[in-house]
This record gives sequence, structure tokens and C-alpha cells, in this order.
Amino acid sequence: MNLPALDDVLSRVRVVSLPMRVRFRGITVREAALFDGPAGWGEFAPFPEYDDAEAAHWLRAGLEAAWVGAPPPVRDRIPVNATVPAVAPDRVPEILARFPGATTAKVKVAEKGQSLADDVARVAAVRELVPTVRVDANGGWSVDDAVTALTALTADGPLEYAEQPCASVPELVAVRRRVRHVPIAADESVRRAEDPLKVVRAGGADIAVVKVPPLGGMRRLLSLADELAGHGVPVVVSSALDTAVGMGAGLAAAAALPDLRHACGLGTGGLLAADVTARPRRMSDGMLDVSPVVPDPGLLDELAAAPDRTHWWLDRIRRCHELLVTSIDPPFV
Repeated sequence: MNLPALDDVLSRVRVVSLPMRVRFRGITVREAALFDGPAGWGEFAPFPEYDDAEAAHWLRAGLEAAWVGAPPPVRDRIPVNATVPAVAPDRVPEILARFPGATTAKVKVAEKGQSLADDVARVAAVRELVPTVRVDANGGWSVDDAVTALTALTADGPLEYAEQPCASVPELVAVRRRVRHVPIAADESVRRAEDPLKVVRAGGADIAVVKVPPLGGMRRLLSLADELAGHGVPVVVSSALDTAVGMGAGLAAAAALPDLRHACGLGTGGLLAADVTARPRRMSDGMLDVSPVVPDPGLLDELAAAPDRTHWWLDRIRRCHELLVTSIDPPFV
């Protein structure tokens, strides 16, 4: 299928601004452009600091969801981890309460302005309530810092894995060699790389964290997961702080994977104080249903972004659409 025409895309866009419960990735408001397409709803929500070349992948993913639809599922419920931002330990029970039944939690660490002692205390508070804990440093440590931190964070219990402890592939390789007792998961080194398999070939990852938008769509994620499986590397499907619409694409991709070994990072909707559907997905027994949700017209109006922000997003769509039109890559695979 070819890309939809720009005029058709722009005629179907609704830009929303969603308040968040806690600061996450340094923001307290999440903006997104939503498309009401012939195959359903799609989302375009690359973070503002991403350049157009990177954001174009996100547009391709949103257009795939809205104009092509989801791939065939092999399961109808997805295990999901709780996500714990870099909050004080006394806020951990409040955060985890938003993920009923979750038996796995991803804990943000290496936050700027915080110490390793803060991370250790946060992880300890999570361990008291959830049996399986993974941490995410977003590339915030040096190799030596990662070795020190992962040693401290496993003093009182194991970690399922450490996600992106360092920024570069050589650093991930070095950490993986020096820290044998903690599996290493690559996130940014997969989703923001020209060659997503580079980190695996170099020996820098035991697990790959994959997201639909930066990879350019559900089918591209499934294709990459198949390649990674050939290297013995399982995937964890995660979200990018998506609205209920964008989360649907992540759930659909996870539902179509032939093998799903780990809880997915698709529960970040709990970090939003408001969303675009009146009937949001509800986690039950640590699982989310894969059924799509339809935005509520009243909520789309209520949560509409300010006119200047709407114009900003429309201009961004125009630029990214042009990049997709001139790309040599096929639009939907």
C-alpha cells in the first residue's frame, strides 16, 4: 500500500495535550497527533527534541495503524510491567497501585540530580511489593558507574535485566562483560540506530527492548524481532509514553509475536492523568487486553492542544510526510 496523500492525512488529524500524574522524561504534559484513518486510529507523537528524520519513522507507524491496521494476533492478552519513575521510595506504593496484578516492575534509575543511594532505596521499595524488578538507566551511566550501580542494586536481590545502562554500543559490550549476573537489555541502541542489530552482533545485549513508533510500525517491529530471534535475543515490546491509541499499536505488535517471554512495557498509560478514551484499557492480573480503543469525541475536544501547538504538529507532519514520500524504503512492510 502506498502512503496516504498529505491532504488526506491532515484532514484527519486531532492534536491533544494530556496532563501527566508525575514528571517523566522531564515532561509533565504529553502531546500527540491522532489520525482517524480507514483502518482505525493511529498516533504520531515523537518527542519534541527528535529531528524530522527520526520523527518520520513515528509518522510511518501512525499511518500504518490508521490506514493498514494491525497484523493478525496469536494472543488476546499481554503481560505488562509496572513503570516506576524516579520518585521517592514513599511514593512507590502509590505508583504500583496503578498497575493491579503486575508481577514485574521497571524502575527508572540514573536520573539527573539523584544519587545511587536514591536508586537503591527506590528499587528496594519496589522489591517489597513486586517479585520481578528490572531497571532502566536510559544510557545515563558510564561503564564504571554501571558496574558500581548494578553491583549495589543487586546486593539485596536479583534484577531481571538492566535496560540501556550506557549510551554507546561499546560501553554496553564492556558492561556485559564485567557484570555477568545482570542481563543487559538494549533500548536506544536498537530503536535509534541505523543498524538495529549492531548491538547484538557486537555482544552488547541479551534482550532487545523494541517500540513500534521509532521502528516505523508494527510490521517492522515483527520483522526485527524475527531477525533478533535468529541471534537468540528475545524482545520486550515497550511504549513511548503513548496515548491509548498508540498503546494499541504496541499491544497489537506484542499480540502478533510468535514468542513472548517477558512482560511488556506497555502500561505507561497509568502515568497520564487523562487520556483520549472514556473506556480505557484496565489492567487485570498484570495483563492488558489487546482490543483497540476508540477516542471519545468529547475528550478529543476537551484535551485539544492550543492552536499554536496544533500548528506546530501539523507543520511537523508535513515535513515528515515529505521525507517518507522521498524515501527509498517501502512505506509499509
